[in-house]
Amino acid sequence: MSVAEVRRGLPALPEASEPAEVRGAGRDDVRLLVSHLDSGRLDHARFAELPELLDPGDVLVINTSATLPAAVPVLGSDPALRLHLSGPVPGADADVWLVELRHEGRRFGGGRPGLVLRLPAGGAVVLLERHGGGRLWHAALRLPAPVLHYLARHGEPIRYGHTRGEWPLARYQTVYATSPGSAEMPSAGRAFTPELITRLVAAGIDVAPLVLHAGVSSLVAGEAPHAEWYRVPRFTAERIELVRRIGGRVIAVGTTVVRALESAADGGPAEGWTDLVIAPDTPVDSLDGLLTGFHDSDSSHLAMLEAVAGRDLLERSYAEAARAGYLRHEFGDLHLILR
Repeated sequence: MSVAEVRRGLPALPEASEPAEVRGAGRDDVRLLVSHLDSGRLDHARFAELPELLDPGDVLVINTSATLPAAVPVLGSDPALRLHLSGPVPGADADVWLVELRHEGRRFGGGRPGLVLRLPAGGAVVLLERHGGGRLWHAALRLPAPVLHYLARHGEPIRYGHTRGEWPLARYQTVYATSPGSAEMPSAGRAFTPELITRLVAAGIDVAPLVLHAGVSSLVAGEAPHAEWYRVPRFTAERIELVRRIGGRVIAVGTTVVRALESAADGGPAEGWTDLVIAPDTPVDSLDGLLTGFHDSDSSHLAMLEAVAGRDLLERSYAEAARAGYLRHEFGDLHLILR
């Protein structure tokens, strides 16, 4: 089933244009819709109530990838042109990255193979070929410093037109981000605070880390997610196995975590590149729940959500969220799909 078929009947929710701590009292001051897989019941809550909504023995699997300042200005006659770095191209030279050109915050269809774009501090990028014939490019980076150091000095967070204000990189990081590598924040975990994590642990709810470096999320309708690097460490795989033995639930914090867990085919530790695409008819066996944001109606994430929740519950959840005025995007409200 295509993403277009999944999104049919799903309403568009209003956009969150600024961080929750600007709109309200703190990061965890967002709404939480709880969709129960077994009964189909829908409940309204606040994210700060999460420790009361889960059970002792459950485990939350989080993605500790940190967001890069992955947007760089392109120097020249057009000051509105930006380069977004998505991540390295698997199997290519280390300096070949997947990139996107944006103009005034919108997709830019220009460019040609061999074109050299000038970047700050004497840097440059050479467009090589379109990725899969689409709008993304394979490009060779020619930078005066290692890429992470260069971005730290000359990059800024990737921002889209729905945001109001130029928020700093810290607003695009989860509180547990430790491994730099994501072009955009794994935003399902943004609402966690140190205090909330402390309450979860005190309530007997475990937290287990993995890493998946997320690429750009600005995929066009029908475009499949590209390959991303991930690591499920041994101690996380063992904690998940223990939780299953004691009858607890495994709850993924974000679609990136689902992709990583499902890519670790035998449920054990794993590391490498994954090009797994989870469709509505894909069995999802690695988890009992998913914490996620609310997505655009043309987002590829919706296919994964249908695989987890089923079409009927997904449609009813989005209809209820629209009725109640929930907000979408990285600064928006959250959705807990729970068995």
